[in-house]
Amino acid sequence: MARWDINRLAEMEMFIQVIELGNFSLAARDFRMTPSAVSKLISRLETRLQARLLNRTTRRLTPTPEGHSFYEQCVRILAEVEDAERSTSGQGEPRGRLRVSASVPFAQGVLFALVPGFLSRYPGIELDIVLTDQVVNLLEERTDVAIRHGALESSRLVARKLGESRMIVVAAPAYLELHGLPRVPDDLTRHNRLDFGYTRTLKGWPFVVDGTQWIVSPEGNLTASDGEALRQLTLAGMGLARLDEFQVVDDITAGRLVPVLQGFNPGDVDPLHAVFLGQGPQMPLRVRVFLDYLVANVRLQRLEAGQATPDIPRSA
Repeated sequence: MARWDINRLAEMEMFIQVIELGNFSLAARDFRMTPSAVSKLISRLETRLQARLLNRTTRRLTPTPEGHSFYEQCVRILAEVEDAERSTSGQGEPRGRLRVSASVPFAQGVLFALVPGFLSRYPGIELDIVLTDQVVNLLEERTDVAIRHGALESSRLVARKLGESRMIVVAAPAYLELHGLPRVPDDLTRHNRLDFGYTRTLKGWPFVVDGTQWIVSPEGNLTASDGEALRQLTLAGMGLARLDEFQVVDDITAGRLVPVLQGFNPGDVDPLHAVFLGQGPQMPLRVRVFLDYLVANVRLQRLEAGQATPDIPRSA
């Protein structure tokens, strides 16, 4: 077997930090080195590998395709080294407090059902669940994992995708009986549209009419910053709302809510990610096993084929 320089492990760890932080200065601070020393280390690494690993700009460092591939291999190698040390030292069982931030709809519709199985498998973990629809600062809030809806903004955070949920406009049957069923997106101007007070991505409800996208503003007399609050207001007949499909599948199946304007639905989806700080050797085992458990077990409910808009007549 060829001799292997043990310093390569340190180089890999440094390279991972540079990729995840996107900045020589921040990575240097973690290793108590100067930015120029880190830059030279990466340059030596590129020379040895005969490949450019980073795209260097004045604002941020981003991996090249070769750099991304090398990053993934570094993460795998260092994780295996860490696992070997844990198993040898008898520290293979994940333990400690795990703080998770999630929206109320995701927690009620998905997460809570997974908790018993997870804690049964990992009894040494203490799960601390914080419910909020707001974007939390993982460092300031001391949060290990946060479940985020919508497209992720560029940041230092690492993410694992859990799935996608289609967006659906819904209303309570009682509301539709009183105010009529909107047949085309333009009909929404005569309806009370409930607004989600925290905008993750597009401000407005998109529809496709004759191949052209329309955006309808959710204008009404009610705004809520919590997805579950918006669902409850919709169930109470206060207006129409645009919600994640997994959040309202049971309500639609039971007849408590009705999907409307499905023929104009553009098919856009709300991606869900588990975001966290760092990975590889820097990631606590309790975080890694939780992420693996989520990815393996999260199943977002979807409507069955044929669950379309019923023919509810307009009121006179």
